[in-house]
Amino acid sequence: MTREEKNQAIDSMVETLSSYNGFYITDISGLDSKKTTKLRKMCHERGVKLSVAKNTIIRKALEKMNAAEYEPIFDVLKGSSALMLCETANLPAKMIKEIRSVKDNTKPILKCAYIEYSIFKGDDQIAVLASLKSKNELIADLVSILQSPMRNVLGALQSGGNTISGIIKTLESR
Repeated sequence: MTREEKNQAIDSMVETLSSYNGFYITDISGLDSKKTTKLRKMCHERGVKLSVAKNTIIRKALEKMNAAEYEPIFDVLKGSSALMLCETANLPAKMIKEIRSVKDNTKPILKCAYIEYSIFKGDDQIAVLASLKSKNELIADLVSILQSPMRNVLGALQSGGNTISGIIKTLESR
C-alpha cells in the first residue's frame, strides 16, 4: 500500500466513523464461513455496517478525528479487528448476545465500544451495552410519562361530562 493509498483509506475511515453515533470494535477471527455469513446477513438486515479494517488505519483515523477523546481505545487495537457501525447504540450488543446464545459460540468478542462520548472496554460490557436504551426508546418512555397525567385529566373530565349529561337528561325526563 502506497502512502497515498493509506491516506485515502484513513480519510475514508474518518468519514465512515464520523457518520455514525457509535461503533464497536470486535474480534471475529476464528469464525467459520457459515457463522461469518450469518453475522454479515444479520448486520445487513438490522442496519449495522460490519467491516474489517487494519488496526493502524483505525488508529490513524481516530487520531485524526480527536486523539485525546479516543486515546483509551488505542490499546485494544491489536490482533484482528472488525468494526460494527450503527445509529442505534445497543443494537450490535444485542446481536452479539444473540449470536453467542447458539451452542459453542464465543465470538464475536467485544474489544471496545464508543457510544455518544462514552467508551466501554472489554467483553464483560456486553450486558451493559445491550441494556442501554436507544434514542427512540427513550423518546417513547418520555412521551408515555408525559401522556399519563393528561390521560387522567381527560378521563376525569369526560366522566364528569357523562355524569352531568346524565343528570340533565334525568331532570329533563321528570
